[in-house]
Order: sequence, then C-alpha cells, then structure tokens
Amino acid sequence: MLRLPAALLLALAAGACSPTFNWREVRVEPTSLQAMLPCKPDKGSRRVPMAGQEVVLEVLGCDAGGATFAVLQADLGDAGRADEVLEQWNRATLANMQGKATAARPFTLPGATPLPGAQRVSAQGRRKDGSAVRSEAAYFAQGGRVFQAVVYAADPKPEWVQPFFDGLQFE
Repeated sequence: MLRLPAALLLALAAGACSPTFNWREVRVEPTSLQAMLPCKPDKGSRRVPMAGQEVVLEVLGCDAGGATFAVLQADLGDAGRADEVLEQWNRATLANMQGKATAARPFTLPGATPLPGAQRVSAQGRRKDGSAVRSEAAYFAQGGRVFQAVVYAADPKPEWVQPFFDGLQFE
C-alpha cells in the first residue's frame, strides 16, 4: 500500500524538477552568433525577398511557457543594404502582427555593425487567429548578415525576455 503513494510522490517531485524554461546556449549556424534559448530549438529556412533579391532566411526557435523564442538571420551579400533591410524587416514584422511599436531604442551588441536600424522594439498586435500578442524584437547586423531575435507571447515576462537578449553574443 505504501508503494503507490511513494511512487506518486516521486513522480510529482520529478515533474516539479522539470523547468518550463530549460535555458541552453546554441550557435546560430553558420554565423558566430551565440544565443540562449529556453528549450530545444527547431531549425528551418525559406526563401524571402530582402534588399531587392531573394535570400535564404534561416530560423532557429522554440516554444516554452506560452512564448515563442526565435533567432532569424539572412546573408544579404551586401553590407551596404543592411541598415535599409533592418528597417524594412521591423516594419514588415509590425504589419504581419497587425501591430504597432510601443517602444523602440538602439540595440548595441558587441561585434555587430553599428547601424541606426539596429533597434530593440516592443510591440503589441494580433496573431493570425485574432488573439492579442506582444513582441520584443532586436534587429542587428554583422556586415552583410542581418538578424532578428524575437519573443512573442500574450504577456512576455522580463524574467523570460531578459535572459534571451542577454544571451546574444558574437564569438
């Protein structure tokens, strides 16, 4: 009789030890960018128009605690277009989420190219299903490679968002 409650307690204790956010350092291939993600990431890519050409947009991301965390990057092959693309990317993201920026500030990452379009943007909008969503996104570049690091959630918490952005670094 004591085995069942002990086994149940052990199972409950083991479940309590599995964190919602299991932070891990990942490399954003093929770049030298390191990122911290709260879950095992999935990888994907697709061709998208940027700077008047089609480029491969690489995505590394995962979902944890009701939030989506992602790092996206593309090689423009032309560092002179990076700032323009960062600004276009920000506008396209806001349009896609039918949203508006609620705050924007410069985003400086050591090793990144200093550009006016390198911004950290807070926004609110709607998902495709009409539900409310908020985002925290950083746009930055290194040479001709452009990046977006983003968190989408109904109510993103600073304790989720800050480790994600603090974990971004170039080797």
